[in-house]
Amino acid sequence: MQIHNNIAELIGNTDLLKIPSLCQLSGSDILLKCEFQNPGGSIKDRAALQMVQDAIANGDLKPGMTIVEGTAGNTGIGLALVANALGFEMLTVMPKGQTPEKERMIALHGAKLHLVEPCPFANPNHFYHTARRIAEENDNYWWANQFENTSNAKAHYEHTGAEIWRQTEGKVDALVSVCGTAGTIAGNSRYLKEQNPEVEVWLVDPDGSGIYHYLKSGEYVAQGSSFTEGIGIMRTVENFRQAKIDKAITLPDQDLVTISRAVRDADGIVLGSSSALNVAGALLVAAQADKQGQKGKTIVTFACDVGDRSYSKLYNSDFLQEKGIDENHETIEQLFERYRNFDPNLIVNV
Repeated sequence: MQIHNNIAELIGNTDLLKIPSLCQLSGSDILLKCEFQNPGGSIKDRAALQMVQDAIANGDLKPGMTIVEGTAGNTGIGLALVANALGFEMLTVMPKGQTPEKERMIALHGAKLHLVEPCPFANPNHFYHTARRIAEENDNYWWANQFENTSNAKAHYEHTGAEIWRQTEGKVDALVSVCGTAGTIAGNSRYLKEQNPEVEVWLVDPDGSGIYHYLKSGEYVAQGSSFTEGIGIMRTVENFRQAKIDKAITLPDQDLVTISRAVRDADGIVLGSSSALNVAGALLVAAQADKQGQKGKTIVTFACDVGDRSYSKLYNSDFLQEKGIDENHETIEQLFERYRNFDPNLIVNV
């Protein structure tokens, strides 16, 4: 038994889990990296720890300073946890309208929460610019800057990707990931492709994000909207430039609801909204392989956080009804068949 010195040392080394019902349905192994096992409950704990460790090492973050960051929630929780464990204060700047579950967790970990009105990135009051401005105006503050700080991707290049490679014994055919700051897809894709260039990396984008359209046309164009939080972006950031992406798709919120109910009921796995999008993307990859007579693929994706952080949206019937989403729209078998017949023109080859 190993005894850890502080809670931040529990970050990483998460398990890889088969999703039995989807494996049986698709004929491929769909594996879920259980990032909810991190002490802050999300994959963002990894980036938070790496960014703080690197800032301490290079002298940017000194004892007595306050960490400040703009976030949709999970990075704020991860930074609050790491800050508390390592003796720093934390100020989280977050747009209003995120799930109350995330706000509570940030407060529980001892951070101060500064809420701002949601607005386009070009607006100087955007949460990103607000966090930067607060740090610039206070010499005793350090801005984590998760979008441009490549310690974010480094966390996954040095740790998560290596874990996946070891856990699959090098037998991974595809990696599927959503993209927010791009640290996860960048670090993991770089590491896995260095081990085996044949690993296919699929980016799955929600409606309302511009990454899919950027990869398709070179321009950021938003079409539709999504209730997912913390994923999707309308600009190219430094972490994203490191990503090694082969294919990109976009999927609607309706599919997240179908996937989340199916794996909850069949496998006892409660997915958050980002995780449900990841799993939907993984099922599509498996369906495409099945259509081409290539069963037996090993497809890895991420359970980004604990599912209860999406309770007030993804699992709220009244909220879904307001959004025009039917919880009984189609069965998982019907979704798989639809993914088998997915329009190839909608799959971007990067």
